[in-house]
Amino acid sequence: MADMLPVPGSAGELMLYQTEDGRTRIQVRLDSGTLWMSLHGMAELFQTSVPNISMHLKNIFTEGELHREATIKQYLTVQLEGTRQVQRAIDYYHLDAILAVGYRVRSQRGTQFRQWATGVLREYVTKGFAMDDERLKHPGGVGDDYFDELLERIRDIMTSERRFYLKVCDIVL
Repeated sequence: MADMLPVPGSAGELMLYQTEDGRTRIQVRLDSGTLWMSLHGMAELFQTSVPNISMHLKNIFTEGELHREATIKQYLTVQLEGTRQVQRAIDYYHLDAILAVGYRVRSQRGTQFRQWATGVLREYVTKGFAMDDERLKHPGGVGDDYFDELLERIRDIMTSERRFYLKVCDIVL
């Protein structure tokens, strides 16, 4: 399972995504309840080139799949240029853009992403839900803890009279 690791001194907003094999670590940002990633990060994640990621993003915006304004946010980043440290505003892309690129890019990692995403979607469509059991068992990782929301939704489903009576009739018969 891949890990999200906080970067010291980042006040929890800058994270490193580490692949299962531990060989690839990619910088992501957690802000406004979602993940944000740079072009370089997406290229590394999907094991392809920055121009390839740019082409896919251009097509995603041109086709109206996503709106540029809603999916791009600039962060001030310190980077080395030669021997000097320079601050640059770098575009980061919203999770929706990362997912859209993942469905378009052709690489081994892109294929792995699509297999994972298809599995989650299949579970949701066939069962009516999909869960990350480990994240629910061990809160405190990335993002908010949604366990209380999950319990509230389960309570709401359980108190549904129709659902209750259907189950009772099944037990009686």
